[in-house]
Amino acid sequence: MGERKIGLVATIAVAVVVFAGASVALLIFDPRTTGADALRTGGLAAGSVVALYALWLNDRRRRVEEKRQELDSQRQELDRQRYALEQQRQALEDRRTDQDRDRAADERFARSVELLGNDADQVRVGAMHALAGLARSNPGYTQTVLDVLCSYLRRPFEHPKWTPASELPADPGEWPEAGPELEGERYVRQTAQRLIQDLLPSTADPDPKIYELDLTRAWLERFNLSDRVVGRIAAYRCRFRYTTNLSRAVFHGPVHLRDGVFVGRIRAEETRFRHKLELRGIVAHEPVGFDRAEFHGTVEMQEVRCSAHVSFERASFHTTLDLRRTHFDGGVDLRMREPLPSVSLYHTEVDTSVHAQVPDDWLLVPQTDTNRAHLWVHEVRQNPSRG
Repeated sequence: MGERKIGLVATIAVAVVVFAGASVALLIFDPRTTGADALRTGGLAAGSVVALYALWLNDRRRRVEEKRQELDSQRQELDRQRYALEQQRQALEDRRTDQDRDRAADERFARSVELLGNDADQVRVGAMHALAGLARSNPGYTQTVLDVLCSYLRRPFEHPKWTPASELPADPGEWPEAGPELEGERYVRQTAQRLIQDLLPSTADPDPKIYELDLTRAWLERFNLSDRVVGRIAAYRCRFRYTTNLSRAVFHGPVHLRDGVFVGRIRAEETRFRHKLELRGIVAHEPVGFDRAEFHGTVEMQEVRCSAHVSFERASFHTTLDLRRTHFDGGVDLRMREPLPSVSLYHTEVDTSVHAQVPDDWLLVPQTDTNRAHLWVHEVRQNPSRG
């Protein structure tokens, strides 16, 4: 500010000197010049000095502004670099945190899996709950935890309570008894089944994730997937005790129950099967209910033997139904919704001494001197390749 004042004073002084000098010089050296002309010429000279100062001042101000803008650009660039470095530091910190969390989850998972081999049943139950908690806090572990729980259920297990009543001795005193170790293991397996059910998404979820189950050769008790969303299920040669409840579930993958033994009921009311349902070779000792179920894939029921009532009342089929060599020994209700499926029949037998209901154009052809009948369907309904 001081320099500006000094420059202004100096400019005024020079302008005054130039004004006076120009005016006097004209009056002295040019006799023809009047006093007014001399004053006017001196004023122009003095104004030129002031104008030159103003131009210099503006040029200086421009250079200062350009310098300031350059400094602002450099400061902004430094701020941008500082922000980028801060983002990188935060990303590294987040990655380190994720790695620490993943490492802790991996260690927790490994410890829990190791404890599944503990001799104490309460320790195994605690390990299963720890695995389920890990899956809830880390959804990426859910399928892995389900695989581990299913693997535990696939371990060899023999329990006398899975023996059908028809196969037990007539004298209850001769029925086999289970020791405390078997009962403890049975409780652990029930816990595994309950946790599997809890980890599967519900049909009420708006966008459920699909998980798969592999339960081949497992012994299951009160197996319950009602109101759950599941992908593929592999449950070959399983043994089911008490009610197996699949009601209102949605299966987005094929369901394989081939060669299973059901000591209890099968409930699958209003269940939706998006892919194939395989029941080939199962033995059902209690009622089987598929009332109002939806089948969008092939239903394979070849070589099935049902000791109790089987119902498909108001079930809807969008593909074929295979009933070859199936025996309905406890009655059957096949009053399905229209349109009826294309059906494959061969030695399909129904015990007519108990309640049996079939569609209007399906026939029960009695066998000679027995209470059994062969199920027959008009050619329009029957799959011509199966006979």
